[in-house]
Amino acid sequence: MSQDPKRQSPDSRPAEPTLARQVGVKAARKLKARRNGTPKVWFGLGMMGLIGWSVVVPTLLGAGLGLWLDQRYPGGRSLTLALLMAGLTVGCLNAWYWVSQEDRAMHQEQEDDDA
Repeated sequence: MSQDPKRQSPDSRPAEPTLARQVGVKAARKLKARRNGTPKVWFGLGMMGLIGWSVVVPTLLGAGLGLWLDQRYPGGRSLTLALLMAGLTVGCLNAWYWVSQEDRAMHQEQEDDDA
């Protein structure tokens, strides 16, 4: 004998709200993924390029300034090496900033999806 699906025992709780909520969350996630799209290979390469240039530019600027100062004011100390290291440090801090910003944005997006 089959049981009538419209009939429920008084002690059982309906599972529809939980199921409906789960379906709604999954549907919203799919719609958001379609709207935003998945990050492409070019996005990853662009981000790597951004990080790379954020390190290279300050390093080269420091080295160039150091070379110019060493030619103008010769002395016992090498300003080229000191400013090269300063530029590298600034570049690494800059790259760390960009990576932490991207990480924060990814976590924020994930929290928004879960809520």
